[in-house]
Amino acid sequence: MKSALQELNLNIVEMEDDTATLDGGDVLFTGREFFVGLSKRTNQRGAEILAWAFKDFPVSTLPVFEGLHLKSFCSMAGPDLIAFGSSEPAQKTLKILQQSGNHHYNTLILPDDAAANCVFMNLSGKGQVLLHCTPEEYPNSAKVFETLKDHLLFPVSNSEMSKVDGGLSCCSVLISKTGS
Repeated sequence: MKSALQELNLNIVEMEDDTATLDGGDVLFTGREFFVGLSKRTNQRGAEILAWAFKDFPVSTLPVFEGLHLKSFCSMAGPDLIAFGSSEPAQKTLKILQQSGNHHYNTLILPDDAAANCVFMNLSGKGQVLLHCTPEEYPNSAKVFETLKDHLLFPVSNSEMSKVDGGLSCCSVLISKTGS
């Protein structure tokens, strides 16, 4: 991964503190600010290093009460739109997010926490594209996604990744690169 990022001439910051842990699944970037889930895989020191690396953006921490990491029950589903699962632990984290964030976000509440792990892209020529789990996997959550009329929806099977607690975002690294 490091060599691929270097080939794109992207700035790379390495965590050199052995006590710091930071899992990508605990980092939610809204385009305006970062939310970092404090979980079994991410600690306060990891969040502090992320804040140092991205000084131009506010960084808030959120507790992960249940599940592998923050994106086990939430992710960006559009500009200023966060998909959240409906379980009690997910909703507790959502309340804290709403109180700690610097911006207001609309929410898309899904019946299934795992279905809230989706991948949003704003693609030139395509518009707002959303990869989400298939109706076969989460039929009730798929119905909620179908209410997003401004999105080009792509249901993607996540059945194999879910066997190891992986979500759709675990299979993706989104890089915005202009020029060349």
